[in-house]
Amino acid sequence: MPIQQVLAAHKDQRLPVKIWTDDVDYKAQAQLSRVANLPFVHSHVAAMPDVHLGKGATVGSVIATEKAIIPAAVGVDIGCGMNALRLSLRASDLPDNLKAIRNAIERSVPLGAGGKHKTAQIRGGDAIAMGLSAIFEKHKTLAKMIKPDTYARQIGTLGSGNHFIELCLDEEDAVWVMLHSGSRGIGNKIGMYFIQLAKRDMERWMINLPDKDLAYLTEGSDHYQDYIEAVTWGQEYARLNRAAMMDAVLDVLRRQLPPFVVTQEAINCHHNYVEMEQHFGKNVWVTRKGAIRARATDLGIIPGSMGDKSYIVRGKGNPDSFCSCSHGAGRRLSRTAAAKQFTVDDLALATQGIECRKDKAVIDEIPMAYKPIDEVMANQTDLVEVVHTLRQVVNVKG
Repeated sequence: MPIQQVLAAHKDQRLPVKIWTDDVDYKAQAQLSRVANLPFVHSHVAAMPDVHLGKGATVGSVIATEKAIIPAAVGVDIGCGMNALRLSLRASDLPDNLKAIRNAIERSVPLGAGGKHKTAQIRGGDAIAMGLSAIFEKHKTLAKMIKPDTYARQIGTLGSGNHFIELCLDEEDAVWVMLHSGSRGIGNKIGMYFIQLAKRDMERWMINLPDKDLAYLTEGSDHYQDYIEAVTWGQEYARLNRAAMMDAVLDVLRRQLPPFVVTQEAINCHHNYVEMEQHFGKNVWVTRKGAIRARATDLGIIPGSMGDKSYIVRGKGNPDSFCSCSHGAGRRLSRTAAAKQFTVDDLALATQGIECRKDKAVIDEIPMAYKPIDEVMANQTDLVEVVHTLRQVVNVKG
């Protein structure tokens, strides 16, 4: 489906906003308008079908900028994204009771908040740690915010919230492994640190913004290049983190299941990141905040909510979306609202037939807290085509 609404430029909005859904509330619309009014935004702002209110910028937005970056638009879960691969196994190779597999994955991959990972195994942490040494030398405060070996210990850990590991079956009953995570605590600290530096720059230059979380770093300013270096490092850390977890999950499956090989090379895509690209005749920074790149032939992953379908997609390279698409279903209810509105029984019913946690702590991830994934997919047929439809059989939450 093509663009469904456009917020036209007006006196308080310099550029248009192109939106791929009718399901966007007035607060998110106001947030999109504020971003589109910034002087360095290029061409327009694109809002994906899963768009919803975020911090500074909406989740599900794509923002192209010239010689400036908004750290809060990139966010604090730097490089958060997806990893998926297909195995030679079929549904018939899986045991009827999948609880032992879920338990083994939960033992193998450290889950939850970073403080729990005191004994987590370092998987390549020493090598990637070297990449931040120059930043730490310049930014002593950032170095003090991070325990010396935290990021080494957190390589190969899932985190919490909506991060997950899943076993899925496609339309031909082939088994897939899919997981969702990012740059963990180190990415969070990098993001928070540079957001504060950008806010200080706005105060120093007496730039009054309608939302302080739209504070930006401009080319040639004190911290611009350092942020680019740090955020690039964080994005690579996130990719390596997902790869390490995938290796750990495959080790579990090799012990639990018949012999297998990988039949689909890993799809590994960020959906919270910034990268230099060319669009509408200019080289610009493209910030995808809850969106994935969908150039022609790009393979991507669009997960549904816990208990819902997910999709492997191929991009169509739509220029109006800056060659992007949605990153998932998109929240409809806040975590607090979902936890108040639904019960453990509701969660058990919504995840019937799936081996997963069905307790109070994950009620906020119930499918009804999200937009219907089928609706989201129907709204972006001009952005991607579906290659595989996946259904969950095991879900591991942080």
